[in-house]
Amino acid sequence: MKFLSKLLTIKRFWLIIILASLTASIVAACNPTNFKSADAQVPQLVTSILSDPKTFNYALSSESPNIFGLTYEGLTSENPLTGKIEPDLAESWQISDDKLRIIVTLRDGLKWSDGQPLTVDDVVFTYNDIYMNEAIPTDTRDVLRIGESRALPKVKKVDARRVEFITPEPFAPFLGTLGLPILPAHALEKSVKTKDQDGKPTFLTKWSVDTPPDQIIVNGPYKLERYDTSQRVIFRRNPYYWRKDAQGSSQPYIERVIWQIVESTDTALLQFRSAGLDTVGVSPDYFSLLKRQEKQGNFQIYNGGPAAGTSFVLFNLNKGTREGKPLVDPIKSRWFNNVAFRQAVAYAIDRQTMINNTYRGLGKSQNSPISVQSPFYLSPTEGLKVYDYNPEKAKQLLIKAGFKYNDKNQLVDADGNQIRFTLLTNAGNKIREAMGSQIKQDLSKIGMQVDFTPLAWNTYTDKLSNSLDWEASLLGLTGGLEPNDGANVWSPEGGLHMFNQKPQAGQKPIQGWEVTAWEKEIAKLYIQGARELDEAKRKAIYAQTQQITQENLPFIYLVNAYALSAVRNRFEGIRFSALGGAFWNIYEIKAATARL
Repeated sequence: MKFLSKLLTIKRFWLIIILASLTASIVAACNPTNFKSADAQVPQLVTSILSDPKTFNYALSSESPNIFGLTYEGLTSENPLTGKIEPDLAESWQISDDKLRIIVTLRDGLKWSDGQPLTVDDVVFTYNDIYMNEAIPTDTRDVLRIGESRALPKVKKVDARRVEFITPEPFAPFLGTLGLPILPAHALEKSVKTKDQDGKPTFLTKWSVDTPPDQIIVNGPYKLERYDTSQRVIFRRNPYYWRKDAQGSSQPYIERVIWQIVESTDTALLQFRSAGLDTVGVSPDYFSLLKRQEKQGNFQIYNGGPAAGTSFVLFNLNKGTREGKPLVDPIKSRWFNNVAFRQAVAYAIDRQTMINNTYRGLGKSQNSPISVQSPFYLSPTEGLKVYDYNPEKAKQLLIKAGFKYNDKNQLVDADGNQIRFTLLTNAGNKIREAMGSQIKQDLSKIGMQVDFTPLAWNTYTDKLSNSLDWEASLLGLTGGLEPNDGANVWSPEGGLHMFNQKPQAGQKPIQGWEVTAWEKEIAKLYIQGARELDEAKRKAIYAQTQQITQENLPFIYLVNAYALSAVRNRFEGIRFSALGGAFWNIYEIKAATARL
């Protein structure tokens, strides 16, 4: 399972903020003796997450942990081993000669978890009434926007089993975007049409984490059975799930999945080592210890090579004000918006020491927003700019940009203001906290004072996406093969354009928000890349985007950790990959029965 972060990601195209570990694979487990059940004996998988889910409503979710990788499927999915787009709820599809129309045929006999038929009407409802409904603030809409006009596709019913998607221009990633989860019209349509006292759809409060689990209607391999706040999330096999094996037996084979909520990766490791747990994401500081215990503990450590996710430092480049108050101190904003300042920071961070010490050698320097597994990745040998550790060059850049050093060897700007800022990250992640501590030390060597401050996840994400009250941050994103999956990061209008975030729906307006020429250029190239159907030409377009990002450094990329997970040997059918983790194919994995 990838991160949660790969604990079964929603779908390959969906970018969500990493809160587990930089391996994006932290799927730890807990001691089953902590949980009692009337069930005496069932095949189960016990894992853990670092914090509570925020919503059970897919359209309103933009972060992890979330339940949707287990509970929903779309028309298509991407095989993490081959990279091929495969049918899920779809049985097949036909693409017109002009590449503007796709007719999808649904599988026959699909059902929701309550036994109701899943039909073409559900598909049309999901796209037209939810994802493309401007009254619903969903980041999902970003991945559906096409071309310079940011137009949305048209979706209409053809007949009982066929639905037609019409795009305004050729859109290379479109088959992949059809992996968006299909949602139940019979359970949600009323809430979309009904307005509250403020004139907003009551859908916006539908399926919160307080909703009784039996009211959450799903189509994936598992349905929600129970949620105990700050304790656990429990899933039960969906008896109406469509997949069957070659012998006609219903899948999945694992009856129950339990996510224990464990707010420390250290605690998760201890619970895994207690021998009652099923899987744990192996962070570099745990690797040697667990490797020695593989045989004794009856588990295997899987290594998928470089993980698909990214890790980076970013500065708040937003020059806007809210209610007359600047989002960022204007003095600091001038520093952050100086590209030489960001480049100096990049040169001053010793990635190799970070790899050697924090990652125990289990990682590589990272230089691109596009995953190394992607055919569109531009490597340094192909011309991608890199920032190898060079503090002297960092100092030269700063001095040339008008900064100077005082008699205490502190870096100050032209007006004598000391260069000091706060670097935030999420608390409880040992790897990320170690990275932050090293960054603080590295930047002190070029005269910068960094106040490194790990925060509780909810407080942290509120600053990043709502109040926008932050200066610098240490963060990560999941990745994948298709660059356009990051469209909501690189579009200035996108919900994850976090280094210069436009206020999202329902938030207070911002005055004076500016978009730079290089931001506009990246957004333009992403549109061109999605429009281009020739893969070689697409690669050349995305190569330009990577060169621009590395020149302007909206994200200062750090280390690409290896995707490592330890899994008990009682599970059969594991096909581990960096893109999918250990349990991406959970529907066909078998487990020896475990007693609670």
